[in-house]
Amino acid sequence: MHDRIAPGVTRIVTSKRDNAFLVDGDDGFTLVDVGWAKAPAALLDTVAALGRKPSDIRRVVLTHAHPDHVQGAAELRRHTGAQILIHAADRPWLEAGRVPAEGRCGALGRFVDRLPAFHWTPVAADGTVTDGEVVDRSGGLRVIHTPGHSPGHIVLFHEPSSALLVGDAVFNRGKLALGPAALAADPNLRPAGLQRLPHHVSTVGFAHGAPLSSAHVPQFQEFLAGLPQHH
Repeated sequence: MHDRIAPGVTRIVTSKRDNAFLVDGDDGFTLVDVGWAKAPAALLDTVAALGRKPSDIRRVVLTHAHPDHVQGAAELRRHTGAQILIHAADRPWLEAGRVPAEGRCGALGRFVDRLPAFHWTPVAADGTVTDGEVVDRSGGLRVIHTPGHSPGHIVLFHEPSSALLVGDAVFNRGKLALGPAALAADPNLRPAGLQRLPHHVSTVGFAHGAPLSSAHVPQFQEFLAGLPQHH
């Protein structure tokens, strides 16, 4: 399943609980996140349904290196030749093929990361992204570093449409929430990063949960305003 959440931004449902996003640019698509190992099939089916070919995915920007975002990355690159970009702080995880023990603050998270089902084929990043950078000038995707869930977690702001793609910074599974603290690297860092997000937003796209259209964006802003502050 796929749907247009904003001009130039298409959501692709890669599994029952997960989303990736295709962003239009002059030279093809930028894909935000990949998903689990089976996700490339859904991604490539969507590209075909849009009348395009796999190589039209020119680059992949990963919001962070957790298995439900990167496990399909090696396979997707094999089909598309796309460049894979990630924040430098998460690059070692991507290239190791798993989240390290220090990558989660809770015992549950550390237990999960030891399971082979949560590992992935190591992927060498083609480059890194930094806070404030615009990844694809024609696509207008601005990087906002929001550490906490992982050290290199990023949110992407699509400047042409004012759509905000938040990765795992916020979940929308029935209600807006931060992800489980036990699965975060440093949960206390999360609110400060979220306070840096733009206020004038048309749509919010989540890695987990349905997007929020313009009528519901005020709920998102109220949620952010209500987060505790850590200094």
